[in-house]
Amino acid sequence: MSQTIRVAGAKPVLQTVQKRKLGLVKIIVILGLSILFVTQLYPLLWLLLYSLKNNEEILSGSFFSLPASPQWVNFKDAIASGNYFKYLYNSIFVTSVTMVGVLLLSSLASFAISRFRWKYGQAVMVIFLIGMMIPMQATLLPLMIIFKNMNILNTHLSIILPYIAFQTPIAVFILSGFMKSIPHEIEESAVVDGAGVFRIFRSIILPISVPPMMTVCILTFINIWNEYIMAATFLSSEKLKTLPFGVYSFVSQYSVNYGAIGAFLVLGALPVIVIYFLLADKITKGMVAGAVKG
Repeated sequence: MSQTIRVAGAKPVLQTVQKRKLGLVKIIVILGLSILFVTQLYPLLWLLLYSLKNNEEILSGSFFSLPASPQWVNFKDAIASGNYFKYLYNSIFVTSVTMVGVLLLSSLASFAISRFRWKYGQAVMVIFLIGMMIPMQATLLPLMIIFKNMNILNTHLSIILPYIAFQTPIAVFILSGFMKSIPHEIEESAVVDGAGVFRIFRSIILPISVPPMMTVCILTFINIWNEYIMAATFLSSEKLKTLPFGVYSFVSQYSVNYGAIGAFLVLGALPVIVIYFLLADKITKGMVAGAVKG
């Protein structure tokens, strides 16, 4: 009888200990996420404060102080003197064409790798994975020579082609992992109904693969939007340059408008921030679909 009472009395104690442990773990997780949130958000807030200061405040070294008087004129200068809309148009054009090219090539390649039964499928996938390991800087000189011989140097095509080439491997990795999870019975039913390969791809595979394709679009947009090295190497014409070049509009031989540079950087980063926060859940869902189901 006494043993029964002891066991019955021990259960509430164990439950209390477990609740305390869970509460402690929850506090640690919340604290860690809060620290991560602050460290990720602070650079954006610092850049915003930077863009609202004048040169005297910036050069004084008071990096953590609020602006004495917000200099909204910096944004006006960034738009007018920095030719913001011209560079914005070029960036939108290059990024949009790159995303279309990456989606087209990666979806077709992923369909062939994941849905066809052929002996070279894994070898092709390995080639794409190797492509993810090649640094962009190592290809600058060979590409410059190739593009010069092709007479496409100093055109948007000279940066769009490398962008597509470097973004396609990760896109194939994500899409092929998802497409492998699609049951083959769906295709078999479509074949019985008389559907061909391209009809199956267009009417069945593509609609099902929308979540990972959204992920590919967003990742491509983020990676290409502020890319500078290739654009600086292959573009020399002022009318073709993209947003990262706008900061040089505020640098002269004898002076630098640091506040306008900060404002231009804020305006350049704003589209990426907005798109990311609006579609962040789609990035997560697409990555999980491609990783877990594959």
